[in-house]
Amino acid sequence: MKLEVNEKRKAIIRIQTALLYKTRDFFCKRGFYELMPVILSKCTDPLEPDRGSSVVKTGEIEYLGRKLKLTQSMILHKQLAISSGLDKIVIFSPNVRLEKPEKRFSGRHTFEFTQVDFEVVYARKEDIFRLIEDLTIEVWSWIKKTCKGDLEILARRLTVPEKPFKIYTTHEMVERYGEKWEIKASSSEKDPFWVICFKREFYDKEDPSNPGHFLNYDLIYPEGYGEGLSGGERETDFGKLRSRINLIKRNRSDFDLYLKFARKHLLPSAGVGFGIERMVRYISGTPHIRDVQLFPRIPGEEIVF
Repeated sequence: MKLEVNEKRKAIIRIQTALLYKTRDFFCKRGFYELMPVILSKCTDPLEPDRGSSVVKTGEIEYLGRKLKLTQSMILHKQLAISSGLDKIVIFSPNVRLEKPEKRFSGRHTFEFTQVDFEVVYARKEDIFRLIEDLTIEVWSWIKKTCKGDLEILARRLTVPEKPFKIYTTHEMVERYGEKWEIKASSSEKDPFWVICFKREFYDKEDPSNPGHFLNYDLIYPEGYGEGLSGGERETDFGKLRSRINLIKRNRSDFDLYLKFARKHLLPSAGVGFGIERMVRYISGTPHIRDVQLFPRIPGEEIVF
C-alpha cells in the first residue's frame, strides 16, 4: 500500500499545523495551564441524556481485571482539576466516540478526533463567548496571513468574522427552521454564530432564574459546516447532578466517585471543547472531514490503516 499525499492534502496539513501552533500560543499568553490528556479512565463523559447524541456505545478495554473507558471528552476530569487549585486549564485531548454508521454522510463526524478542551473557574458563558471570539479572530487572521498560499491552493476565500457574534436560542432556531435546524441555519449565515439553551448532558447548569433552560452553548460555523464547538456553565448542585445521573441508561455506578467529589468540592466553572479537525475543515473549505485526516476514522467506512 502506498500513501499518496498530494498538494491539496499538504496544504490542509500545513493549515492544521498553523492552527495547533497559534491556538496553543493563544492560551499560553493568557496564563492557562496545559494538562496532558487522559485516554483511559474508570468513567468518561457518557454523552447522556443528550437526545442529540449519536454514539452507539462507549469504547472499553480490560486491563489487569479492570474495565477502563476510552475518553469521549475530558469534562469530568476538567471539573476535578479546576476545583483543585488550577484556575484555567486547556488540554489538546484525543477523543473516541463510536458514532452510528449513517453519520458518515454528515461530512463532519469522525469517531476518533482531537479537541481543544478548556475550562475556567468562576467563568460565565459571556466570558467564554469573549474568549472564543478572540481566539477565532486571532487564529483565523493569522492563518489567513501565514497560510495564504495554502488557501490559494485550496481555492478558499477565508473570511475573518467580527465580534460580537450573533446569539440565538434553540427555541428561535426550532421556530424558524424546525427540529432539524442546524444545517439549515448554518447554510443561511455568513459568519459563526452562537446557539444557546440545549437540554443535554447532566453536567450543564440549569438557569436558576428560568427552570428548564440551560446555560450552555454551541458555536455554529456558517456555509453549512454546522456545529464546531460545544460548552456550558457547569452544574454544581449535588441534588441535580445525582438526579440527572440517575437518568443515564448504562453504568451509573461509574460516577459514584465523581458524585462523592461533587458533594463537597466542585467549584463553578464554564468551558468548551472544539474539534481541531472540524475547524480545519471549515478554514480549508474541505467538503468532507475524511479529507482533513491523513488516516480517516469515519463512521461506517473501512479503516484502511
